[in-house]
Amino acid sequence: MARSTGRPRASGAESPSGLGTRSDILLAGARLFCTVGYGSTSTHAIATAAGIRQSTMYHYFAGKHEILLELLLGTVQPSLEAAKGLLARTESPAIRLWALCVSDVRLLSSGDANVGSLYLLPELSDPRLETFAAQREQLRAAYRELVASSASVSVDMERTASLVLGLVESVILLRRRSPESIDAETAPAIADAALRVIGLDDAAVRRIRVAGQALLDVLPTAD
Repeated sequence: MARSTGRPRASGAESPSGLGTRSDILLAGARLFCTVGYGSTSTHAIATAAGIRQSTMYHYFAGKHEILLELLLGTVQPSLEAAKGLLARTESPAIRLWALCVSDVRLLSSGDANVGSLYLLPELSDPRLETFAAQREQLRAAYRELVASSASVSVDMERTASLVLGLVESVILLRRRSPESIDAETAPAIADAALRVIGLDDAAVRRIRVAGQALLDVLPTAD
């Protein structure tokens, strides 16, 4: 007999994605938030898309705000961990900045849904999403520190760090407008542009790219 759409799942074996019920809920939420919109997406719609009962969804998440929070944290936590690791290393700050930019762009351009596009939601002011806001500010602070140590000319560090982070997050809009244009060169090219923003010339950028790639090769990757 075929399984009922609303049957609660006890294991990942019955999951359409093969990843388990929790992951199915997150995948469904991500797709709906990025297409229909967060405000227009109901918990019932998420549960239906995940192939479960609405009551089952509440076993995993108190509401759609918790789904949104977990999705958003997935766009910042790996980069924050990478930033902490890079700040502790001894390579030149410019090399570490390049590596962080590449790592961050790759994260934001990965996954089935363009979750980074949710950054502009008015709902991000919801106090229940404060954990995401705090972690994003920590990541911004890491960028500021690396920019301050890397810039070859006197610059406004706050503004320059914002420009660098803006370049990194530009992949979100690129992914929305022309996802087919994102390839293996996208992240290094954005990282190169970030180095030019802080005043490094083309020769320096080429040298740093080689060293930065070598650094990325030895950095641990998030599971």
